[in-house]
Formats: sequence, C-alpha cells, structure tokens
Amino acid sequence: MDHAAVLALYDRDMREGARPDGPDARVERAGSVVRQVASAEGWNGVVWSSLDAGDADAAIAEQIGHFTGLGLEFEWKLYGHDRPADLGRRLAAAGFRPEPEETLMIGETRDLLFDVELPHGVRLLPVTDRAGVDLMAGVHEKAFGTDASRLRHQTLARLATEPDTLVAVVALAGDEPVSSARMELVPGTRFAGLWGGGTVEGWRGRGIYRALVAHRARAAADRGYRYLQVDASDQSRPILERLGFAALSTTTPYVYTP
Repeated sequence: MDHAAVLALYDRDMREGARPDGPDARVERAGSVVRQVASAEGWNGVVWSSLDAGDADAAIAEQIGHFTGLGLEFEWKLYGHDRPADLGRRLAAAGFRPEPEETLMIGETRDLLFDVELPHGVRLLPVTDRAGVDLMAGVHEKAFGTDASRLRHQTLARLATEPDTLVAVVALAGDEPVSSARMELVPGTRFAGLWGGGTVEGWRGRGIYRALVAHRARAAADRGYRYLQVDASDQSRPILERLGFAALSTTTPYVYTP
C-alpha cells in the first residue's frame, strides 16, 4: 500500500468530500472548512479544513459562532497532518478541550480475509432491529464506560433509512452479550469504517475483537470496498498492526461546549 497516496485519497473522499452520517445530518462547506450539522442526538463537527497561519484563527472563531448559535456542542476532528502545524494549540486557546489522541489506521480488505476461531460457546449475532441495537448499546456502555444513547439513536436511524450502509454485530456467550462492533459503508468511495469494537472485561484477550474485524472485513469485501479504516485507541492499535493495518496519521477530537 502506498501510504501517502491512500492518505490523500482518504482526505479527499472521506473528509473533504464527506457525506452525512445519518438522516438528520447535513454536510456544509464554509470557506476552507467542511462541517457536519445534525441534531443534538447526532454528531456535529468539523471533518476537514484547509487553513494556514493567516486564516486559521478566523475560521475557528467562525465555527464557534456557527455551532454556538445553534446551541450545539461540536467537535473539531484534527488530524496529525492537518495545517497549520499548530492548529491544535490554536483550538485549545479558543476554548476547545482535547480528548485522547487516536491513530488513523487503514488496511486493504483483501489482506484481512482471515478466519478466527471464537471461544467455545460464543456466536455472532447480526444487529438488524431495536433488540439488537439495545444489546450492542449495552455492550458499548460496559466496555467503554460511556453513555450509549447517541449510539442507540444513530444506529436505529441508520437501520431505518439506510440499512445497506451499516453492518453491526454482537458477540454472545450463550445469551450474554460480551462484545460488539459496527462498520459504516460510504457508497461511492473505496472506504468502509470500523467503529465501536469493544469487549467487556473478563472476555478480552480471547480473540473476539479479531473475529469481529474479520467478520466486517469479509462483509466489506463482499460489497466491493477496498480499504478498512479505524480510529484506533492505544489498546486496539497493537492488535490491528498484527492483523495488517498501517498507521497513516493521528486524530484528536477537540470538543467545544457552548
């Protein structure tokens, strides 16, 4: 994989050419910034920018004014290769709160079509209805210790309006949900995004996370997607590197609360 070329393709198709991630969202271009505006239950934020030292502060102030006027908290999704080089410092000075940095990792789907044996008694259940979404949200809250109401809202909306753009799955040990993950497909691009892969404590280190990656890779391949993209935490990055993903950049959410 040509890392520079794939990163440029990702920036063009997934950031500068971003599509709304749900039925209640719209993508807007505001000068040198591309942003998504949604309801309070959706994701609001800046997905791409092309700035320099001369116009960065004004663009930041403009986005703060726009989202504050709507009464919405929003995120500036900053990548390690974005310019100017001190954009993160400028965001922090403007009142944004940085969250933990993650690693943008991309793998070629054809290299990820491997088989993983699940632990005895564990099976994968596709998420296609409200009951499945509730199971997935419950795992998310246990695995990450965060509220899953936004995830529940967005997943239900996507299943209702664009079910072909989502692959979600829960791993069950008997009847107990122990892991879950989803994949968001972007029609017209070569990228599918892996999101939310998490396993509850007590079931980690048994290969379930790898199995969920393999499951989604095969689904992406069946639909003709060439690349899988992950915003990887420090915990998942080593696993993904062993599976064949490459680290192409970093990404840090900068959050602004009105």
